[in-house]
Amino acid sequence: MPITSARILLENFAVTVDIGIHDFERGQPQRVLVSVEMEVDVDPTGAGDDIERVLDYDFVRTEILDLVSEQRFNLQETFCHAIIQIIAERSAVRWVRVTTRKPDVYEDCEAVGFSLLYER
Repeated sequence: MPITSARILLENFAVTVDIGIHDFERGQPQRVLVSVEMEVDVDPTGAGDDIERVLDYDFVRTEILDLVSEQRFNLQETFCHAIIQIIAERSAVRWVRVTTRKPDVYEDCEAVGFSLLYER
């Protein structure tokens, strides 16, 4: 049976990010939920159950953690773009969608967010 699509997901990964344009946000890291979905060229059924032969989602999590520890962002748009740039360096990635949400901005909203899609 041929596999026509393989996707990797990282959903609602909670990170603490120094993000925001307002004076009261600067230097006050906020909780941000990051979701990543990507389609990859790898057929996991043909990988022989070998992690070395697939695109490991651990790299996405690790790269996001490194990014938020090294950089400050004004906008969620910029944060999403920075994540996409890292993931797009992997040749196996056909497309990637990154969504960020700030759940603690408004009491009457579940979250405010932004999403970007990159396709080869």
